[in-house]
Order: sequence, then structure tokens, then C-alpha cells
Amino acid sequence: MICRPGSLYMLLSGILASLAGAASPLPLVIWHGLGDTFDNPGLQSVADLYTSIYPGAATHIIHLANDGGGDRKASYFGSLHNQIAEVCEQLAANPNLTSTAAPFGFHALGFSQGGLFMRGYVEACSSPKVHTLVTFGSPHNGISEFVKCKPTDWVCRTAFGWLNANKWSDWVQSNIVPAQYYRHPSPEEMERYLESSGFLADINNERETKNGEYKSNLGNLEGGLVLYKFDEDQVIIPKESVWFAEVVEDGEITWLTDRTLYKEDWIGLKRLDALGKLKFLKTGGQHMHITDELLKEVYTKYLWQPEGVVPREVDGSKFNKGLKALANPPLGEEGTKFRGDFQDPRLRVQN
Repeated sequence: MICRPGSLYMLLSGILASLAGAASPLPLVIWHGLGDTFDNPGLQSVADLYTSIYPGAATHIIHLANDGGGDRKASYFGSLHNQIAEVCEQLAANPNLTSTAAPFGFHALGFSQGGLFMRGYVEACSSPKVHTLVTFGSPHNGISEFVKCKPTDWVCRTAFGWLNANKWSDWVQSNIVPAQYYRHPSPEEMERYLESSGFLADINNERETKNGEYKSNLGNLEGGLVLYKFDEDQVIIPKESVWFAEVVEDGEITWLTDRTLYKEDWIGLKRLDALGKLKFLKTGGQHMHITDELLKEVYTKYLWQPEGVVPREVDGSKFNKGLKALANPPLGEEGTKFRGDFQDPRLRVQN
């Protein structure tokens, strides 16, 4: 076959155009939980499994410091509104997440409290946009009890010492992360919560004045919201919080669809549900028991990809060793030596 110059040019142009227009997998952004760090090998395993299934995909693990120790401290200390604003800037500066590089947005995974904060990002930031948000064991309706710290974990003990001293003070609600999503259903505590909560009451639109942007942004998640609950979760109390359920002191559960939050659609959940984009799923095991099979299900079933992007069959078992670190993040030298960088003369660490 003889190819004339004009024909060759057209052939090469067609090939180049085809390559330029080739579909790319959506990027994946990950936000870790309390006491974890962005450099935990388990989080890298989460990212690596995604890129094994979707070669060429970009991934980003959110960090609030340049080193693991500082990032771990930030999971206990800081204003959540300020941290989310920082993450908005961090993601906007990532060239892999711009509307040009990722016209359909990016997928987001949030582990434990990181899932709650990622929802806060969705509500507060419209760019770069999230396509689908998947959360694992995330306290969307808050926690009514606080976690117990390891005896040698001084980051945790310092944070919770201040928290237990006066959880509703302005200082604690602006500086101690878990306090900002504490929510106890008793009438007296709910009154203090609505008055003083530094984060959760705001992003759940529970106060009289509602933020319409929160509702619009969450309600317009193109790929929807997927909520995983761990059957044997003993860290998030009550564990039904991950499905936005209300659990009173006698154990009675009010599921999301029976709550005013849903009926009046304060944050867009009713809209998502009507569109079939709100998923309540459960998985076995304790808090943050993440396996390769679970992630493969999420990646291939719930994280939409453009036409032409085909998931690869991979042996995910090689990632399980790393994934185990998600349930037991390494304490690190910083955790054992820390005595507190924040000083409030009104509060004293409770040993």
C-alpha cells in the first residue's frame, strides 16, 4: 500500500487527535482520620491500589503539615473551618485537579473524621469540585463519647485533657478538633451544642439560619454520597452517626429519613436520595478495617469513570499489609514526646 503525503498527514493527525482526546480516569483525593498521618503506608496503599486499577490516575493525600508529626497534631488541634479553607487552597493549587485536567472533578475518600471534613470541603468549596464522595466510619451526626487514648500517646492525651476540662468553651471549640463534632442528644447538651459548636452544627445546617450554599453544593454531587458503616465499630459512638442517624441515651434510633434534617432538606441529602445518589452501606469488622476487596468494590462500582476508562483486574492482596496500618496508625516519635504546643491558662491537662 502506498501512502501519499497528504494521506499520511491525515492519518497521523487522526492518531494524535485520538491520543489527545483519550479518556483519563478521575483523580482520587484522600483525607485521613484522627491520629493518622499523610505519610502512613496504609494511605499510600489506598492510593496505589487505585492507580493499579486505573493506570495513569492522579492521587492526592491531604496534609496539613509538611511532616507526619505535624500532620498528626493537626488532626487533634486547630480550627476545622480554617483547616478546610487551607485544604481548599491546597487542592486548588494542584494542577491535576483543575477543571482542565479533571473536567469531571475528582473522587474523594474520607476515613473516619476525614470523611466528615471532606463533606465540609464539598459544602464549602465548589472548585475544584468533587464528583463522588465515599466515607468510611465518619461521624456525620457527631460523637457522643470521646475516644480513649493510649497511655503513651501524649498528643491524644493533651488534646482530650483540654477537651474534657471544658468542651463548650470558645477556646476548645476553636482549637480541639474532636470537640468540634461532639454532639450529645440530651436536651441540655443540645442547647449548648447549638449555641457553641465550632463546626458540626454549622455544616449540618442545624441552626435557625441556614447556609443555602452548603445545601446546593452537597445536593449537587454528580456521583453522589456513599456512606460506609463498620458493623463492629467501637470508636465512633454512636456508630449509626455515620448514616446521619440520631441515637438517644436509651438507645432508640431515629434514622435519617425520619429526621427534620432530611425532611426539610437542610444540606441536600433528600435531593441526593431522590436521585438515587445517597448510599447507606455496611462492612464487617472494627473501625477502619479496610481490605483490598472492599476498596476494589468501591473503586469499580461507585467511582464513575469516563467512557473508555476500563478498570484493570489486579491482585489487591499485596496491598493488605499496608492497609492494616489504617486501623492502627503508627504512633511515631512525635506522639510519645509531645506535651502540647498550645497553651490556654484556663485549662489543665487531666492525667
